[in-house]
Amino acid sequence: MGIFMRDVLGLDMMREAVVHTGNAVLDQDQIEWISMIEYPVENFVRKHEFVLTTGMGCEEDPALFRTFVQDVIDSGATALAVATGRYVYNIPQDVITLAEACEFILVEVPWQTRFSDLIHRVIQLLNDENEANRNKAEALRQRLTTSVLNGCTLEELMDQLYEAIQIPVAISDDEKNVRANCDFDSDVIAALNGERDISVEKLRQPDLPLTEHPLYHHLDQYIVGEKTCYELTILSNSKKQGYLLVMPESAEQLNWFTMHALEHGLTACALYFLTENAVEKTEIRLKDNFVLQLAKDDTALDVKMLSKGELLGYDLTRAYACIVGDFRLKADETDWQDTQDQSGQSSLHSLNYYVQKEITHASQQFDRRTMSSFDEGEVIIFLEIEASGYQETVNHFLDMVERRLHDQLAHVYFAWGIGLHGDGMRAFYESYQEARTALDIHTEEHGFGERTFFEETKVNRLLMNIAGNDALIEMVQETVSPLIDYDRKRQTDLIHTFMTYQKYKGNVSQTARALNLHRQSLLYRLRNIEQLTGLTLVDADDSFMLELSVRLWLLKQFK
Repeated sequence: MGIFMRDVLGLDMMREAVVHTGNAVLDQDQIEWISMIEYPVENFVRKHEFVLTTGMGCEEDPALFRTFVQDVIDSGATALAVATGRYVYNIPQDVITLAEACEFILVEVPWQTRFSDLIHRVIQLLNDENEANRNKAEALRQRLTTSVLNGCTLEELMDQLYEAIQIPVAISDDEKNVRANCDFDSDVIAALNGERDISVEKLRQPDLPLTEHPLYHHLDQYIVGEKTCYELTILSNSKKQGYLLVMPESAEQLNWFTMHALEHGLTACALYFLTENAVEKTEIRLKDNFVLQLAKDDTALDVKMLSKGELLGYDLTRAYACIVGDFRLKADETDWQDTQDQSGQSSLHSLNYYVQKEITHASQQFDRRTMSSFDEGEVIIFLEIEASGYQETVNHFLDMVERRLHDQLAHVYFAWGIGLHGDGMRAFYESYQEARTALDIHTEEHGFGERTFFEETKVNRLLMNIAGNDALIEMVQETVSPLIDYDRKRQTDLIHTFMTYQKYKGNVSQTARALNLHRQSLLYRLRNIEQLTGLTLVDADDSFMLELSVRLWLLKQFK
């Protein structure tokens, strides 16, 4: 914050002042302080000072006076006023030539000018200007805050900030996607994001005149090609929300008022993101609870539910398939329930974020409506389908979700169960029950991975209905126990080997490829199965008996 030399020359006591040089910059170079000094200058003059002198000590040495003026110019002072008539009678021409060459403001005032009065009046001008700037900054703060609370857009926020500081500004989210832009160079933004082949250099310390301002230590300065921009990180609840970018023509534009304005702009942006996040979280929570209610509450789909769905952006009159998914961290395959501890809850939140992101992306790519929710590691998705051929639609949808998730979450297994949306007032609840049943049957039999449609589980559901027979329980235990004991002692997987062999209808070559085994190794395992169970795999009855026993055991009825 400061005043200009033109303001000082407008004072009554400066009527007789003569401006020898610097007329062109009287309205450009700011004055931030005023001081009086005589030779030598040394380090007693700072940048943007208006310096007063009588030339005392240089009265008999014009060369020394020229050196004195040169030192004042080199200090970065804005102007020098020389009181002539006692120590310096006339300002030497070579000094005027020097000041003119440097575009420095050199002023001559009469000896009668009282420096104390001039200092008092200039400080008064500075105080008035500072107070005006403080009021202006406070008014900007109130205007920005009020605008955010009244629901303004980020574009409107940037327009107000730009209007106040007249410097190009932009705001981006935490992934550096530009949300609002006011006269900012798009090539600079693209270069910062690595989207343009333009050199970008980040300075270790910003090159600014106001190093004492609190905001200085939060500014990052970038040299982008031949341009310079500054970046401020927007924080809300100690979480990075985005960036505020400013691109002045010169560092001199970042004066006290501009720095205060940027500080208020930063606060307003943080408040905006905080408000936006609160609204978004509320909407997500409402949608999440609504989908959970659809899936898990055995209630009728009445007009009230249809209206509520419409308010949340859901059309419940369309046909949907229900997809239920569970996921497991590969690093912890022993007990999925272990993920319910504190670190596991953090993992769940992170997984939910990535899964939801990919569900949204896949639904946009396939132009399909989706409704999704998460409940303690369980993913529930209602996917819009056509009346026929829904399996292909579901598979394409899950293929895209899994393909992109695999790149980000290679340490996670997924398993999916799918139920078809039926007719009636309980369609969402019933399709969820079917999907959950399909998933439970699949994971009990095969573990995590792949996907299961409810209509593919007819045999397993039949077995679940007969699994309570005592004689059958005893038979299953006698048949499967030798295989279980062998697998446990030898760290093998004969049960999985047998079910894969059955899947490929006894084709040894296909089974070996599926298990990634040598043909002879597979034959060795099959002989072990026959010896341990006393059953012959080529005999249809024995093979059926063993598969029935293994399926029942895999349903966890006998563990």
